[in-house]
Amino acid sequence: MILVTGATGYLGSYAVTELLERTSDRLALLVRAPDRDAAVARLWKSLQLHLDPEAFRAALPRLEPLLGDLHAPGLGLDDKTTERLSAEVDSVLHIAASLNRKSEKACLNTNLRGALSVVQLARRIADTSGLRRFTFVSTVAVAGERQGEVVHEEDAVDWGRHDYDPYARTKKFGEHLVRTLLSDVSTVIVRPSIVLGDSRRPETTQFDMVRATFTLADLPVAPLRRDARLDIVNADFVGRALVKLHLKPQPTWDTYHLSAGTSAPTAGALSDAVREAAGRRRQRFAPRLDRPFEWTFRAMNRLPRGKVQSAGAVMKVFWPYITFDTVFANRRVLIDTGEASVSFVAYGGDLYRWCREHRYRYPYVPLPAAREAA
Repeated sequence: MILVTGATGYLGSYAVTELLERTSDRLALLVRAPDRDAAVARLWKSLQLHLDPEAFRAALPRLEPLLGDLHAPGLGLDDKTTERLSAEVDSVLHIAASLNRKSEKACLNTNLRGALSVVQLARRIADTSGLRRFTFVSTVAVAGERQGEVVHEEDAVDWGRHDYDPYARTKKFGEHLVRTLLSDVSTVIVRPSIVLGDSRRPETTQFDMVRATFTLADLPVAPLRRDARLDIVNADFVGRALVKLHLKPQPTWDTYHLSAGTSAPTAGALSDAVREAAGRRRQRFAPRLDRPFEWTFRAMNRLPRGKVQSAGAVMKVFWPYITFDTVFANRRVLIDTGEASVSFVAYGGDLYRWCREHRYRYPYVPLPAAREAA
């Protein structure tokens, strides 16, 4: 049995789908819900991006929703459930995280306190029946404030460097937590870069960073260098690589960047692809305007709630990730999985059109009744 946290999230849905395809294992999925029906409904909302109702129902016998809470003592699981997991689980895939880059409280509660509870359960499993693998999903943002660099895995964490936000800071400490408390367990830490969309289809359920990227591409003038690099990867690449590394008998390394590396697209190439999809003229680039633009976004964020304030809030949060012209070496993931990301230029136009058409909302549908589905 594989224990997965974050199955109802964006990357979690990709990981669960890959595990269903690549293994015959049962999956124990931690879900915050009052009862099993509500848990199944939450899983369906997450997995309908990948599965139709018939396929979802066919997968349900292998999916065991654990009614728990990352923020509760012992993950909110009763003693009987914890004891059973300690005997039956052979690997843990910890994906759940708070992406609220504005809230120190949310990031501390989820990315540190919640991660500690998951690590404590993993420690119990390891001591009871043995643990084959613990995989922790982190982020390249643990590298802190950078500018114009190619960052390798072993050089990413620099404790003397400033962090961009609470998300990056708590993920960095989360890595330290895993390495310290599970030092005798086979652990894999994966660090995705900027995850935008799926290379196989335009639909997505994650919009914040997508909206920030497309808002910038919509402007007549971009406050960037045309040749500035943006380390963007597709979610289907991240899902496949993550699961391959989790299942790999003997990974060569304990840390991997799931990134585009030096193949990352430039701001100019990204802009050209999006504006061609929108039928607009080529965007102008004026890197000297970066500070005025940043001040503008901060001012927009202070306005009363509305579309302008919302756009300002999104841009203010993601501005450092868009402007730091830094990429993350990906040689390790290429060697150990054979997986490489697809250039955002190849699918970004389709993603842009779909997001605009659907106003940055995914058209969720409730799970139809079994007879109706049949």
